[in-house]
Amino acid sequence: MQALRIISEDHSNMWRLATTIDQVALEIEAGAAVDPVFFNSVFDYIEQFVDHSHHAREDDHLFRLLRLRSTEAAAILDPLQEEHRNGPQQLKTLRACVLQAAQGDLNVPEFVAVLRVYTAGLKSHMHHEEKFALPLAREVLTADDWAEIDRAFLNNDDPLFGDKAKAEFRELFHRIASLAPESIGLGAHTAGKLQPDSAPGKADVLLRVSSMESCYGRIKALKGISLEVRRGETVALVGANGAGKTTFLRTLSGVQPMSAGNIHFDGEDISKLRSDMRMRRGICQSPEGRQVFGPLSIDDNLRLGAYTQPRHQVAGDLEKVFAMFPILREKRKLPAGTLSGGQQQMLAIGRALMGRPRMLLLDEPSMGLAPLLVEEVFNVVKTLKAQGMTILLVEQNAFAALAIADRGYVLETGNVTLTGTGQELINNEQVRAAYLGM
Repeated sequence: MQALRIISEDHSNMWRLATTIDQVALEIEAGAAVDPVFFNSVFDYIEQFVDHSHHAREDDHLFRLLRLRSTEAAAILDPLQEEHRNGPQQLKTLRACVLQAAQGDLNVPEFVAVLRVYTAGLKSHMHHEEKFALPLAREVLTADDWAEIDRAFLNNDDPLFGDKAKAEFRELFHRIASLAPESIGLGAHTAGKLQPDSAPGKADVLLRVSSMESCYGRIKALKGISLEVRRGETVALVGANGAGKTTFLRTLSGVQPMSAGNIHFDGEDISKLRSDMRMRRGICQSPEGRQVFGPLSIDDNLRLGAYTQPRHQVAGDLEKVFAMFPILREKRKLPAGTLSGGQQQMLAIGRALMGRPRMLLLDEPSMGLAPLLVEEVFNVVKTLKAQGMTILLVEQNAFAALAIADRGYVLETGNVTLTGTGQELINNEQVRAAYLGM
């Protein structure tokens, strides 16, 4: 039933978009200008992802088989599929309304009302699917049905549903997050690209941690943690507040003293190396809470991330970061402390990338961000993963972290209690109850 997980993830994405449109509608009511470029970026995403991919997969596979297996299906699916068919025309009407509102030919109350009717319809559609269609599918579809549906939803070679299409959808979402008003997005004037520029690495062990312990005074925060990360893997570290996740990353990067155990990175024992020497080996961290240098410019913050790198490559690396996060280029001379939380998070990730990491440590990258930017952070992680970067991700959003991770570790009070692939941990009842709210 992998398809149901994918559908629910798609719904979460669409709900974020609907909420974003509602928030922008509130700002327009309060006097903000109507931005056709932003709205059309939203409609482009909905048209290409929702109407052409999400709905197509449901109609051609899930809904078709549901109609064969249940006499109740027609009453549930008929209104849903009618809404699927009406989607492209709705978007065409919305694009026209945006243009009229921007030109002053449609007054603000009418335009806001149009937006709210549309988002209410999107939310109602998703609610109907989740409450009626998906439970019926779980009840009546056979194992053979699910095998066929999952093959379609997981087909990485399919021109519509495969990896290339998914990368294009991430680019479209990246455009929305970049262009959205600063209160809910990055507030950039241009979108930039999440450009892949390297191939995935080989799957040999890059990091091996054995029996790591670390203390705060008499309190032992880490109690013998052992884990490994393979080259090119994304590994998630999840657990409740106080489990030791941030302490582990700080100990790994050398900021927090290690009282026992050892760390091998690319075959070398780095247990006794200072933090700056570990960074020179390629362990770069984007810390919890961003921790940008507020009085310094964005430009200087990024250059500090590259202080271990040869000077001749810094300009080129800056351009790569600016291509990914154009808001940083637009504000490069401003103090970092003037940035919004989302902009500071992109700066923190960009600063870590300037160190040309062989392993990137991401500590709570989505903490405190608006829903639109939470998804954008995970799209950035997915893109870096696709480029072959090795990533160790600590994240409060356990479901999202495990969904993109190759493997995961569950921490409880300084101990690793569970490990497995990301999907194995998502499906583990203990993890679902404790960390996923299921």
